Amino acid sequence: MMQDFVFTSESVTAGHPDKLCDRISDAIVDRFVALDPFARVEAECAVATGTLFLACRFASAARLDLPSIARETIARTGYVGGAFDAATCSILTSLAESTTAARLELDEAELDDAGIEAIPATHQVTAFGFACRQTAELMPLPIVLAHRLARGLERARGELPWLMPDGKVQVAVEYRSRRPARIHAVALIAALDPDRRPTPTELEEALRTRVITPAFAAAELRPDPRTRILINPGGPFLVGGPARHAGLTGRKTGIDSYGEYARHSGAALSGKDPARIDRIGAYAARWAAKNVVAAGLAEACEVQLSWTIGLARPVSLVVETFGTGKLSEDEIARRLERLFDFRPAAIVRTFDLRHLPARNPDGFFAELAAYGQVGRGDLDLPWERLDRAEALAD
Repeated sequence: MMQDFVFTSESVTAGHPDKLCDRISDAIVDRFVALDPFARVEAECAVATGTLFLACRFASAARLDLPSIARETIARTGYVGGAFDAATCSILTSLAESTTAARLELDEAELDDAGIEAIPATHQVTAFGFACRQTAELMPLPIVLAHRLARGLERARGELPWLMPDGKVQVAVEYRSRRPARIHAVALIAALDPDRRPTPTELEEALRTRVITPAFAAAELRPDPRTRILINPGGPFLVGGPARHAGLTGRKTGIDSYGEYARHSGAALSGKDPARIDRIGAYAARWAAKNVVAAGLAEACEVQLSWTIGLARPVSLVVETFGTGKLSEDEIARRLERLFDFRPAAIVRTFDLRHLPARNPDGFFAELAAYGQVGRGDLDLPWERLDRAEALAD
């Protein structure tokens, strides 16, 4: 196993076309589930130039104006006026409503064990959860820093009138003995208003001051004199967004999870209702891995869960601790099987996923669509809680 290396992770702002599609898809899921907790929803978007294509399959008692939800989300993301405009972009739809009989109107909180067992996975997935001691969030350092910088770029847009919603960040971290040792490089790509764009010097000074310095203010590792800082290294990035490049729901799964530092299933997380095991399984795997590390059973842990269609229980639970485990991986897996219930209905019940959208006026799933669906210190996510660590350690 390599000990010394440089690893890079990227993040993008909420205005990146792929993330815009994720946000629209999850805003639709939020609205359906808030009005009808038993709604079944699959929502996907593609966007380019002045056009958004929305495909949605749903079974719900709720009645929604889906194009209006899309326009509201586009406007909230910052695309008002200009080459891509929330009010004037064309929205093409392919909507298919199943009968409400397709909904399984069973409240998992009221089911006994036999009832939970009777609700199988309806999709096949192998999900991976990961945690490590590189950061307070128990996440890999490169993706944590990349998200922090991307959020800083988004905040700076409110202060810098020439900054457009689309942006991308990359952080390269140098590892020694498999531990973060220094910041190798930081790259920021920010879309600019062509009518008000700053000079290269003004751009670099503004982004160093308003984005890079605040992002590293509380970090243990900070850029040093040898760190390469690259700001729009390819030259002016004008306009950006859907007017510049296309977007698609589910195309940034590495950003959604561990910044490619650890494995992920590859299945899109956004645009799926709480009953979809390929979404909630990833959350459950992260929950398990994080509690293993928090319990002191390993410095790094990957939990692999595999479900097959028609069965409620995972057909496989595998633990990998990369040589850092204090117990055998088989023993950790046995403890997880004893303390965690990975059946789909049990995950929905444990995380209370059917009711979270109604309790969050700004949306629950839409808040996950940008800046990571795991490892979020800014949100109270049930799969980030360390509620099983003590029991795992016993």
